[in-house]
Amino acid sequence: MTNHFAHVVRGSGPGLLLAHGGGGSVEGNFGAILDDLARTHTIVGPDYPGSGATPRATGPLDLDSVADELVAIAVDAGLERFAILGYSLGTGVAVRIATRHPERVTGLILTAGFTKPDNRLLLAVDIWRELLDGDRRLLAKFLTFAATGERHLNSLTPAELEAAIDGLTEYIPAGSPEHVGLVADVDTRAELAGISVPALVIATTQDGLAPPAHSRELAAGIPGAELIEIEAGHGIGIEARDEWLAAIQKFLHASVREGTN
Repeated sequence: MTNHFAHVVRGSGPGLLLAHGGGGSVEGNFGAILDDLARTHTIVGPDYPGSGATPRATGPLDLDSVADELVAIAVDAGLERFAILGYSLGTGVAVRIATRHPERVTGLILTAGFTKPDNRLLLAVDIWRELLDGDRRLLAKFLTFAATGERHLNSLTPAELEAAIDGLTEYIPAGSPEHVGLVADVDTRAELAGISVPALVIATTQDGLAPPAHSRELAAGIPGAELIEIEAGHGIGIEARDEWLAAIQKFLHASVREGTN
């Protein structure tokens, strides 16, 4: 799987590797904050198979291979060491990178993540998989219902809600079946205690896909991890963009000041 992932490289400064979510992409999950992050960091953002310009995989994805591929891309882009910003499924990828390549990683920022899917998330994955084979608009409605925070969802006008559903229907990446299969397989619980780099865990408190209990478990398992909670659903980049960016920037600035990045 080496070096087959399309990716963006932006900005200059210390390295920041992006690990996006399942059924997402670098632009889809991080687009709202990319410009700001690239002002202070060299951003490397790979798209998983079937997202962005990366061809779809011919078989199931596995966490080790995805983690190794992201590291290879970052190193090829000139980053010997880097922090990782993981979102959703990307938090599992980030933890696995820290486990397999500890000499490369200077810090972890884990947003809306999980250590292992619980029954709620597994049910969501099963519905997601089945709807991928059928009505994509119904899938977009389900994901909007499950992932959007109550405050944001109820702030939308009927026209805005329809537009959001239409946009998501068009956006669903071709590689989504493999992505959600990987979500179901993630289990990083045994790895957390061995992580020794600074870590920030960001919980999304109105998230119906990855509720804050998942983030609390991540933070409790990583020695010295900081946990912050932001009132948003899974789509934090839309619902609480400024708060998310501020938390990321504060952590990265502290890492630079302490010489860990």
